[in-house]
Amino acid sequence: MSEIITAQLTFVLQNADADGFDAILGMVKGGTNISVLSPNKAASIQLKNSADECLTLRDHYLEEINAAGLPADICIQPSNTQRKRLLICDMDSTLIGQECIDELADFAGVKDRVSAITERAMRGEIDFEGALTERVELLQGLPLSILQTCYEERIHLNPGAKILAETMKAHGAKTVIVSGGFTFFSARVAKAAGFEIDQANVLLENGDALSGQVQMPILGREAKKDALLHHSAELGGPETAIAIGDGANDLAMVTAAGLGIAYKAKPAVAAAAQCAINHTDLTSALYFQGYSDEDFIRN
Repeated sequence: MSEIITAQLTFVLQNADADGFDAILGMVKGGTNISVLSPNKAASIQLKNSADECLTLRDHYLEEINAAGLPADICIQPSNTQRKRLLICDMDSTLIGQECIDELADFAGVKDRVSAITERAMRGEIDFEGALTERVELLQGLPLSILQTCYEERIHLNPGAKILAETMKAHGAKTVIVSGGFTFFSARVAKAAGFEIDQANVLLENGDALSGQVQMPILGREAKKDALLHHSAELGGPETAIAIGDGANDLAMVTAAGLGIAYKAKPAVAAAAQCAINHTDLTSALYFQGYSDEDFIRN
């Protein structure tokens, strides 16, 4: 007789709240083996339900939590695959709070035009590759020195990004940024957040300024999934990976991973991902894997 794999529910409150914590515990009927990961903030509970019921259960508990007005995020997944060996993340609006191309466009005086295209591309309304080419063309002539100015003045890590990467590395995981943005920024963000590998698109230039072109082939939706498959191959395959993203070009990567997380994402991504982070920060990706506060690396 084959093993029946049960589900694991993890919830994380925006802030430690004893009443909210107890209220969520009370909603989870029939749960066992409760592990408190952060006092009055995060806990993991084994459910009697099978792993196949994860998405239905997620929607059920989210409805209850939202109805109670509790700012909490939840994840329900098979109990036997919690800890992951690969962390692979999008960069713009995921690891950082900005879209780098929109910030560059501000320096070029075309932010409104570029931001509108970015928003449509991230929602999946238009082709990502075509949208990127169109936006980069609008940056033609922007001095190269502006890229460093943009990074220093505009680009900031999202809360929990560094703790997430450093904690997973300390526990033996491989850490990768795969971005539809640009290598100039991904290399710097990887260093700041503690990621080992970064992949992104290359902005072409003429020595003094941007040429208005991007190196081909463009790293888009399928390339992100290919990166997931490549980096997880030696670790046991995509089931060993946790993938985090927010836009339509992250969909294939997020849905292929063992645990796919939508981070404050567009509706299409949030609907397709196994779980979402909407209220809390990126450290929730650690709680979702069963890490507790004591495990966190806070360099």
